[in-house]
Amino acid sequence: MRNVYVVTHPEASHHVDGLVGGWHDSDLTAKGRKDAAAIARALRDSIPAGADVDVIASDLLRTRSTAEEIAGQFDVTPVWDARLREKSYGEAEGRPQEWLDKRFLPPPATGNRMDHHEGVEGAETKTAFATRVYAAMDDVLRLDAEHQIVVTHGFALTFVVAAWSRLPVESLGYINFRAPSGSITHLREDDFFHNRQLVHLGDTRHLATV
Repeated sequence: MRNVYVVTHPEASHHVDGLVGGWHDSDLTAKGRKDAAAIARALRDSIPAGADVDVIASDLLRTRSTAEEIAGQFDVTPVWDARLREKSYGEAEGRPQEWLDKRFLPPPATGNRMDHHEGVEGAETKTAFATRVYAAMDDVLRLDAEHQIVVTHGFALTFVVAAWSRLPVESLGYINFRAPSGSITHLREDDFFHNRQLVHLGDTRHLATV
């Protein structure tokens, strides 16, 4: 039985400062660090003692801090993978969100949504974003551990789940899985049929007592 736990990093400084995230390298706030500890405890409670565990994370500060907290519970060394980063917003990264909002061109309701350019220099298209996350997940799923923890970002989670579900990249134009910051999404594959399940999406029950 393979279990993949997809963690969206908790509150980071760009959230509270009203800045565009993307590849802007913000770190967790004090609240975010408390939430990261709660995430780590919840995963420790969910995964049997002695089980093999891999921790793979985006290499940005906010995901590194979250992954290090989690990895400490399992005495493993995290693996950093830049392909699990959030979408790149190009020249908008680190700027006030209102700066991006004034320039952002939303995708069309029909047509080629995957290759739509949003009007911001250097921003990734949905195709480029999804393709790199899919490549990262191909490598994650080649690992042998029965329990894998993937620490990523809110938008990137959509493509992690889609890759797990083996949806073709070209079919993702309208897909958006919503998961709050600091959430855990549980994916499972059984050993008999090898069906892949979405057990929980964006679970935040572990944050209730923080």
